[in-house]
Amino acid sequence: MKTNRRNFLRTAAVAGAGTITAASVASCTRREKSAEAMPAVREAVMATHIQKFNMSGYAAPPLAKVRVGFIGLGMRGPGAVERMAHIEGVEIVALCDTYPDRVDKVQAILTKFGLPEAKNYSGSDEAWKGLCDDPDIDLVYICTPWSWHTPMAVRSMEAGKHVAVEVPAARTVDECWQLVEVSERTNMHCMQLENCCYDFFELLTLNMARQGLFGEIIHGEGAYIHDLRWDFTYDKNGYADMWRLKENVRNGNLYPTHGLGPVCQIMNINRGDRMDYLTSLSSNDFAMGPELEQLAKEDPFYAPYAGKSYRGNMNTTLVKTTLGRSILIQHDVSSPRPYSRIHLISGTKGFAQKWPSPARIALGHSWLPEDKMAEIEAQHTPELVRRVGEMAKAIGGHGGMDFIMDWRLIDCLRNGLPLDQDVYDAALWSVIAPLSEWSVANRSGSIDVPDFTCGSWKGNTPFDPNLTAGGTTKVLKPQGSNAQLEV
Repeated sequence: MKTNRRNFLRTAAVAGAGTITAASVASCTRREKSAEAMPAVREAVMATHIQKFNMSGYAAPPLAKVRVGFIGLGMRGPGAVERMAHIEGVEIVALCDTYPDRVDKVQAILTKFGLPEAKNYSGSDEAWKGLCDDPDIDLVYICTPWSWHTPMAVRSMEAGKHVAVEVPAARTVDECWQLVEVSERTNMHCMQLENCCYDFFELLTLNMARQGLFGEIIHGEGAYIHDLRWDFTYDKNGYADMWRLKENVRNGNLYPTHGLGPVCQIMNINRGDRMDYLTSLSSNDFAMGPELEQLAKEDPFYAPYAGKSYRGNMNTTLVKTTLGRSILIQHDVSSPRPYSRIHLISGTKGFAQKWPSPARIALGHSWLPEDKMAEIEAQHTPELVRRVGEMAKAIGGHGGMDFIMDWRLIDCLRNGLPLDQDVYDAALWSVIAPLSEWSVANRSGSIDVPDFTCGSWKGNTPFDPNLTAGGTTKVLKPQGSNAQLEV
């Protein structure tokens, strides 16, 4: 019997419809379930806020001397203290850490520079509160585990101190709004210590963008790709109480600011444009879960960390801005890849990229040759780098960008200038983490990005890296405390 082609197609269609219906039901069930994931994030995004005071462009009263207290002397804190010891007008008046021996080690840095011993706040999980409340402090510099960033920053601002806080400044949408609201109410600065904004190539491309060499900016990319597993995340003697490992149960872009900050400054985000919405996707975890299962078999120390669900190796997050630009951000700290934080800028007239390859610029279809790159650098290196760049390289901190960041912060406070990064930047760049978590949990659904400026982004002034004001703070040569001060 011959097969009737029409009947065959009809039968196939019916069977297919049945299959599709079943799949649809299953898919619908999954979507209904996922739609319930992390409802607090959606609720926080939808909440209405009214700006109390615009901190963008705000110039606090100048401080001839900036009295600094440091909280957290493990990974990042000691280096920050040493860098600050090179900056004119800084008084290091207080040190805090849960572990007293860490304070003792950093006191030795002050002794090396011929500086007086700082007040010691240590020995308990509550010691930091005393430092935040200390009336002899103008600036609190926070280098603690992430969960402490917002509580410490809020308490410091409430006590009348400016705040510099390591990345990310906040972990939740609510914490981001806390930072904004307290900063506005107290008129205290809250700067996120996003050092990559002060990388030499990032500052070069920022200045080029300001001068129109890239034309209209179309697209930007940034990333944090850094295999942290064996040297840091799994290391018993690495992060205190294994806090960095514990953070990795969150599935999203947990550390977006290194790649995002420079792109946002180039696009004038919060200062002429704003993020509209994002969507995020994570791969499965092919590394951390299996590795921790194996480590637990070899060492009972790791037993509490086995059998947990960890974030996917690679997270990719896409952002659309109100003016129609796009931003791609990636995060991967558990794959054996070369270090990269990708800095990519694409405009109507030019293109720039660094990481993992060397820095390159194109003003057409081909990369500029070395001699033309040298010309570009000579013409467009911003005054900020010309003023302190070589000294920053000598003093150190990620090739000098850490020092440029610290010097610029102090120079702004001493001259009564607005900060390059304000509280709205801290909140916006940090909020990518919880929003990406929501999107991943909801099948990469799009989610609105809160406008932390409450509309003031339309008139806020972009950051100028050319020191049209300030630039008067001197730098102590790195040879030691007896060296001459120079600009």
